[in-house]
Amino acid sequence: MTLTLATAPASKTAAQLNAGIAYHVCMDLNTVDHLLSTTRSVRKRLDLTRPVPDAVIDECIQIAIQAPSASNSQRWHFVVVTDAKQRAAVAGCYQRSFTLYATPPAGQPEPDRSDPRVAQALRVRDSAQYLSDHMHEVPVLIIPCIEGRVENAGQMAQAATYGSILPATWSLMLALRARGLGSAWTTLHLRYEREVCDILGIPGTVTQVALLPVAYYLGDDFKPATRLPLDERIHRNTW
Repeated sequence: MTLTLATAPASKTAAQLNAGIAYHVCMDLNTVDHLLSTTRSVRKRLDLTRPVPDAVIDECIQIAIQAPSASNSQRWHFVVVTDAKQRAAVAGCYQRSFTLYATPPAGQPEPDRSDPRVAQALRVRDSAQYLSDHMHEVPVLIIPCIEGRVENAGQMAQAATYGSILPATWSLMLALRARGLGSAWTTLHLRYEREVCDILGIPGTVTQVALLPVAYYLGDDFKPATRLPLDERIHRNTW
C-alpha cells in the first residue's frame, strides 16, 4: 500500500494543536476526525419507523471485532434484539431503572450552573427521558457482552476484561454512524441484569456491558460537543 503525505487536519482545533505537523497517512483525516468528534449518543433523532437490515448490523459488528482484546482472547458476544416482544421486555427493565435514576435523592444540592457540563446534562436528561419512553420502539437493541464475571476480581482483571469489550463497543457505534445509523451508550438496564439474562437466554457466566438502541438517524449531521479545556485534563510526566 502506498502511503500519501497529508497536512494537519483542517479543523480549527486540530490545526491549532498540530500546527506545522505533517502526517504519513493513507486516509482522509478530515473524514476520520469528523467521525470521531461528532459521533454522539442519539436519542430523539432515532428513526423509530425505518427497519434496519440484519446485514448492516452484521457488517458493523464485523468491523467492531477488529478492536483489541486482552491476550487476543476475543471473548466478546453481541446480542442483537429485533423481536418486538423481546425488545419490549428489555425496554421495560430499562424504563424501571430509568425511573429510579431520574428521581433525585432528597437533599441533593443545587447544581453549579456555571459549569458547562450542567447545562448539557439538563438537555441530556430531557432526551434520556424520551429514549426511555420509546426504547421499546427502537428497531434494534444490541447488548455487547463478554465471557466471564469480574465484579469480585481485582482491578487488573477488571481492567483486562472490560478493556476487551468496551473498545469493540465504541467501534461498533462508529461503524453504525458511518452508515447513517445512530446509537446511544446506555447501561441502566444492568440494574436488572438477571432479568435481562432470563429474557434473552444470556448465560449467568457472561457479563453485559451496555445496551445500544440502534436506528437510522433523522436530520443531516452532528456537531462536536462542548468539552472542558484540554489543559485541565492532560498530565505530562506527573499528575
